[in-house]
Amino acid sequence: MPSLAIVPWGATFGAEIDGIDVRAMDDATASALGAAIDTHRVVVVRKQSLSPDAQKGFSARLGPLVTLPYVKPLDGYPEVIAVLKEADEVKVSTFGSWWHADFSYLEEPPTYSILHALELPPKGGDTLFADLCAAYDALSPGLKRMLEPLDVMHSGFVYGTRAVADGERGRARGVQISRGHPEADVERAHPLVRLHPPTGRKALFASPTYTTRFADMTVEESRPLLEFLYAHMARPEFTLRQRWRQGDLLIWDNRAVNHLAVNDYDGYRRLLHRTTAGHERPRRATE
Repeated sequence: MPSLAIVPWGATFGAEIDGIDVRAMDDATASALGAAIDTHRVVVVRKQSLSPDAQKGFSARLGPLVTLPYVKPLDGYPEVIAVLKEADEVKVSTFGSWWHADFSYLEEPPTYSILHALELPPKGGDTLFADLCAAYDALSPGLKRMLEPLDVMHSGFVYGTRAVADGERGRARGVQISRGHPEADVERAHPLVRLHPPTGRKALFASPTYTTRFADMTVEESRPLLEFLYAHMARPEFTLRQRWRQGDLLIWDNRAVNHLAVNDYDGYRRLLHRTTAGHERPRRATE
């Protein structure tokens, strides 16, 4: 397997890779890159220049391409989403600006998310990540024993009837999200502590965006412990910040990290292309 120039990035996860062109990788290099993604769980490959077709081709080497529900894709490219905020859009909410793992409410949530930087503001617009393996490891033995058998309910309620009832005030227009789908309000149970298959590690699997409650508990009963876990996951020692550079290709593993987009660049245009690869049903870490 070829040796990649991998520079570890965060204290517990994340890596930077330079010196490769993902459009022209041989199988050995692609395998080495895949191993780096599995190990570090968030990887940025610098200085890429990808058309939508090239990004699709790269993403397909990580797993089957996934089309995402409720989000309008790029014209002619059903697997590609343009993540766009225009310069004239100020004081609006943006796509992905709360902690989450992508589309965790699906029966088989996506595995890898891929973002390619095309147009960036002169500052701001970073993406934050939380290491859910390290967050689990740091819990007390007693809390681990309590959490491991539990399921949490996930729902796409932000796309469903609740979002419609709340209105559409102040939302960025660059990512067109279809609302009012009753099926998005369905809750699905996933293990709170899931297995990360490539490493065999245990990871927390919950977020304030898509997790509604513990299975067999009410929202009110669930709230204190879930809020503790959300605050714990976002502790500084478990997080890192992607400071975007032109041409960055960022890949992360939704089985082991949460992320959010920082909305601090009003007055500037920001455009990234997003693809998604692979999907699997979460496995309980103790199975």
